[in-house]
Amino acid sequence: MQGAAEEEEEGEGDVVKPGEPDDSSEEEEEDADEERRIREGFIVDEDEDDEDDEEERKRRKRRKKHHRRRREEEEDLEEDDLDLLEENTGGTFKKSRLKRLVRRGASESPPTASSSKRRAVVESSDEDLDDDPLPKVQDIQQIWDDQRDEFDDDADGDIDDFIEYDDEEEGGMPMDERAREERRKERRRQQQEFRRKSRGAHPELAGIDANAWAEIHDVFGDGHEYDWALVADEEAEYEQETQKDMTLQNVFEPSEIREHLLTEDDNLIRARDTPERMQLTTSSLSEAASISLHQTIIAENLNKDGARWVTLRLSPEKQKEFFSANGAYQHLQGELVMAVTFALRAMFVEEYEVPFIWTHRRDYISHFDVNDTRSPRLELLSLPELWRIYALGQKYRSLVERRNALSASYRRLGVTDTYYTDEIFPAIDSVELVADTSEWLLMKYKDKKENVVAFRFHDDDEAEIEKKHKMPSRISAYELAKKSIVSRLADGFGIASHEVVLNFVNETRLHYVDNQNLDPFIYAEQFADPDPAKALAPEELLRRARMIIATELGKDPLLRDHMRQLFKKNAVVSVSPTERGRAKIDEQHVYYPFKYLYNKPIENMLGSSQFLYILKAEQELLVTVSINLPPDIKANFERRLIDAFSSDLLRESTKAWNEERSRVVQEVMEQHLIPAAVKWTREFLREEEEDYVANRCGDQLRKRIDVSPYYNPQNSPMKLGDTPSVLAVSWGKGDPQKDAICVVLMDDGGRMREWIKIDNLVDTETRDEFVDIIRRRKPDVIIVGGFTTATAKLCQRVKEIVSGRSSYDSNSTFGDSFDIPVIYVPDELARIYHHSPRSKLEFSSLPPNARYCVGLARYAQSPLNEYAAVGSDITALSFDDDDQHLVPKDKLLVALEQALVDIVNKVGVDINRTVTDRYYQYLLPFVCGFGPRKARELVSKIDGLGGSLVNRNQFIKSGILTTKIFLNAAGFLRITQEQDDMKVKHRIDDEQAPDPLDDTRIHPEDYELARKMATDALELDEEDIHDEHPSHVVGLIMQDRENDKKLSELNLDEFAVSLFNANQELKRHTLNVIRDELLKPFSEQRSPFPPIDGWNVLTMLSGETQKTLRIGLIVSVLVFRTRPDSVHVRLDSGLEGIIKQEYLVDDTPGAEKPVKGKTIQGVIIDVRLDHENDIYEVELSSRWSDVVENDTEFRRKQPDVYWNRAQHEKDLDILARKQRAEVTKTRRIIKHPNFHNFNTSQAEQYLDGQQRGDVVIRPSSKGIDHLAVTWKVDDKLYQHIDITEKGYDPTGQSVDTQFVVDASHTYIDLDELIVRHVNAMSRRVEDLMAHDRFKPGSEDELHLFLKNQLLANPAKSMYGFTLNRKRPGHFNLCFLANKDSTVQTWPVRVTPEAYYLFEAPAVGVPELCDAFKVR
Repeated sequence: MQGAAEEEEEGEGDVVKPGEPDDSSEEEEEDADEERRIREGFIVDEDEDDEDDEEERKRRKRRKKHHRRRREEEEDLEEDDLDLLEENTGGTFKKSRLKRLVRRGASESPPTASSSKRRAVVESSDEDLDDDPLPKVQDIQQIWDDQRDEFDDDADGDIDDFIEYDDEEEGGMPMDERAREERRKERRRQQQEFRRKSRGAHPELAGIDANAWAEIHDVFGDGHEYDWALVADEEAEYEQETQKDMTLQNVFEPSEIREHLLTEDDNLIRARDTPERMQLTTSSLSEAASISLHQTIIAENLNKDGARWVTLRLSPEKQKEFFSANGAYQHLQGELVMAVTFALRAMFVEEYEVPFIWTHRRDYISHFDVNDTRSPRLELLSLPELWRIYALGQKYRSLVERRNALSASYRRLGVTDTYYTDEIFPAIDSVELVADTSEWLLMKYKDKKENVVAFRFHDDDEAEIEKKHKMPSRISAYELAKKSIVSRLADGFGIASHEVVLNFVNETRLHYVDNQNLDPFIYAEQFADPDPAKALAPEELLRRARMIIATELGKDPLLRDHMRQLFKKNAVVSVSPTERGRAKIDEQHVYYPFKYLYNKPIENMLGSSQFLYILKAEQELLVTVSINLPPDIKANFERRLIDAFSSDLLRESTKAWNEERSRVVQEVMEQHLIPAAVKWTREFLREEEEDYVANRCGDQLRKRIDVSPYYNPQNSPMKLGDTPSVLAVSWGKGDPQKDAICVVLMDDGGRMREWIKIDNLVDTETRDEFVDIIRRRKPDVIIVGGFTTATAKLCQRVKEIVSGRSSYDSNSTFGDSFDIPVIYVPDELARIYHHSPRSKLEFSSLPPNARYCVGLARYAQSPLNEYAAVGSDITALSFDDDDQHLVPKDKLLVALEQALVDIVNKVGVDINRTVTDRYYQYLLPFVCGFGPRKARELVSKIDGLGGSLVNRNQFIKSGILTTKIFLNAAGFLRITQEQDDMKVKHRIDDEQAPDPLDDTRIHPEDYELARKMATDALELDEEDIHDEHPSHVVGLIMQDRENDKKLSELNLDEFAVSLFNANQELKRHTLNVIRDELLKPFSEQRSPFPPIDGWNVLTMLSGETQKTLRIGLIVSVLVFRTRPDSVHVRLDSGLEGIIKQEYLVDDTPGAEKPVKGKTIQGVIIDVRLDHENDIYEVELSSRWSDVVENDTEFRRKQPDVYWNRAQHEKDLDILARKQRAEVTKTRRIIKHPNFHNFNTSQAEQYLDGQQRGDVVIRPSSKGIDHLAVTWKVDDKLYQHIDITEKGYDPTGQSVDTQFVVDASHTYIDLDELIVRHVNAMSRRVEDLMAHDRFKPGSEDELHLFLKNQLLANPAKSMYGFTLNRKRPGHFNLCFLANKDSTVQTWPVRVTPEAYYLFEAPAVGVPELCDAFKVR
């Protein structure tokens, strides 16, 4: 501060003390320029300091405005004080509104005590003061007023340059220098005028000279000594207020806020004392999850009809067992309803989640006869049924809300409709009925509804309706007819529409028809317009009258609901292919089973996914779907409706009227009831089958995660449920040239301790390194994984090293042996993990293959934890290979989340571990009551309290959990206890004492029961444990060596009966849970880790499944090794196979044995899976007699039982006739699937949409003994091959026909020609196109590429391949020797056997490259 004061003194000049001579007039003139520069420096201080920092300038401007507002507020307060002084003294007080200046670069330093006013006074000379007469001072309080008589206009101007005015910038807009100068002049003029008026009003101020001013300032100061502190306070307050106003929306993008769950809805979900999943509209895993706006169901609605509504829809099995006459549990149907009532009340009133009810309230959903304890206890509801009740409860809640909204709408209409109140509303039990009723009310009381909306008072809450855009009004034909005289004609039918429905529903004549005496046509003529030009014919009038009645009947909610129930029970589904579908859906197509589906009952479709496939095929325009009622059901409904509408009189006119009524019924059926029912049935089937597939996926996930960590029974220190230490090994894709072997060690705490990368396990050095990590770390299990079948060889090698013996030579040893199992585990999670952002965040320094090993190890340590960590990406995993893609993602997430919630709560979560272990923390959102938001907040709160909890009481006493969340979650959040803690005695009032019950599944509400059981088992009295901690006795029974015997001697049945008699509490199952937990707290209840079978390993390594390797299928294989007795081949998936000698070729003369490098066709005859020895191979036959038979029969899909054979045969006959008609136009008849009667352009157009390598055989223009083969080389590039048919017989009876391509290529039939010639060339073309030296595009583009590459690498020669567009099927090899040479082009010819560079053959692409380099 001293330095700042010194700088300030240097900036403002030396201050002349009072009494000292002042001779500074010359210095003033000499320093004028200096003062001007200083003045300019002051003025431009804040703008010039950081002129390049726009944000800093904006911040200062905001701060400046904030200071201005603060000063104005303070000045307003000071003005009140000045007014009070004026009243007391009679004087006038005004306050200067000049701003304090801040020195450049030292804005935080305190200002000097001298103001510009004082400086001007002090610098005046004594001579100047003596010239003017001194006015008399009347009031000493006026001395602080400024005596401006002493200064002239120029002095004012100098001071003005130092002044920063409040309104320097008007409207927030910057002012240029010219505008500022004009503003200064105007203010100077106003101030001078103000001073003149002030002198006239206060002449006493003129009597104070400069010396007096100096003495006053020296004694009292000028009031500005502490401005620097005030400035600091103002800036701090400004920053604080700015931070208060700052929100996340000001800093982050909305997408980031949503991603981190920090929106307003997320905060509301966190704050509400309701389980998070119950606050969401869909799964908490879904990215589209939003807060639910549903209202809470009151218990009265649940007890009234909610339980009955849910129970009747629970499942067909429950209906059969409890509600049928011969049901096994028909006598317990009342208890079932009570159990459902309790479950609904617990879920939707008390807000308990399903696992809580299943674990801690199971006694209330079970049957236990307190009067006969010997009778077995029966669980009335299962865990899946509880989830079903929760889903149905949500639907019932929506129904209640819509029903209440419907009642409110009806009340607003202000009408009285007994049919609605007595018949319709009591029958509403579905949202469809609510929708139908709303539509019916709108139709019937549309005018009333318009009036209700139109007439509103000015203070109504819904006045903002006026802001909505006006929708175009639509008046239906029904409304027009209803408002015309035709409505009176409709009344002539003698009965109202709702009366017809009541007759129909009750199946009796509650209302009779009022018959007309006149014939309908004669009666209709009475309502014709008197004007002949406007008059309508009686037929048209009757048609409109029928339309009115048909519309009213068709919109009737009860009639619609009756039709829906008919469709639900009796509807049948039929499918017929479209013209496009007939051609595309062949016998191997997935849609073939229902291509001609006919009248299949919908009840037979509910347990499958067939209708979802039908809808998908319909969406692809391949089939049309029809849903109908069986004719007898439809006829019965129509007859009943006619009977309810007709009259029994036998008059001719009555008969004619009944005919009109029959036409009405037909119109109702065809135009209203059936279309609406069909639409509903489609949605009903879709919903049911989606739920079926989703639940099946959830069950599959439940099987995968309801397993314990890997457990080796031979490892004595381990016990079921312990986490093993894992050594994971992977070779990646198994390429020795590119991929190294990664080895990762994960300890039993789930932490990665070590990882190494070695080239192979063959060399002694690398093998010893691998053995060393096994010897040092001693893992419990070794896991092998990879992406290709080369992993099987790696697994063999690892087993050899671990066992110390070679599998090929039992006498050779490697040294030490280890008793460690070597296994495979499913790697689908590891495949997702090793490229995920989560893996890069956790192990950024590891390569992908090592992160893949981490995923394998984690799966072995905890499949549940690994699946929970996947999050919303869990839908990318396959749980149902065939049908999973048919289910919407949100619905699938709900089913998968339910499985995760069940198992996580079954296992429990160590709450203290979640704070320190971020990976383990992924389990917490699936605990009852929690979700991603509440789980994150819980961890944050515990971390803020020190990072750990001692007992469950802290959840409430420390304000960590709200009441409902605590009740839901407490029994599943374990606080692990050390054995020593149980031995230590704690005071009864010690709130920080650990409780052994907190490390059990026992809920805190049942702690007293547990303590009572422990006390009784130990045969202690209350006096024995009076001064001890309440749970001390629990620790004693847990450590007692005979606790099992002592607890088993307790009569829990009698205890349960006494609890029921005393408090009406059902605790029989709870007592069993308490006993089990006292014996083995949080014991492992999951199944042991299952071993993986051979087929799963084969699928994991190759992608092949039992479907793709079915016996009888024909596959393409590449010969890679030949032996005298066999040929070894490789499938496209990398799986190896063998063709034994007897299956190589037929016993025919001239049959050649396959050679190495050749691709052949083979029939699968066996699949060999030796999981123990890591042998996975297929056995094939390449005999022509086996291959030629084709595998169509094996690939053929079986048609559905409900198959329209007549239509199928009819379509086949039509297709055959079309084919015969086409054949008659050609010169040839060849029975081959690839033969088409095409010319060249037609063949190319046909192949344009096909894959590369597809073939068309067609007639040739060169003669009847020629054929043309066209195959697709690339897009818009086709090769045409001329085939000569040697030995051609026009009758088609010849068996010695040969197909000659050229002198060296002759084939016995077309199949051999396609396989051995065209397909072989196609594969060679594909191989060369896959090479990194191949460049797509034209030859000129390749030339340019080579030149650019040479410029980048002048010391190298460049070459590349491209397709020869002039000779399809062949290539051009272009090369550039050096920068001074030109691009050379050599032709590369492709044949089935090899590539030819000029005349030099090359069997493969590497050989072709070598041949070029040698040449």
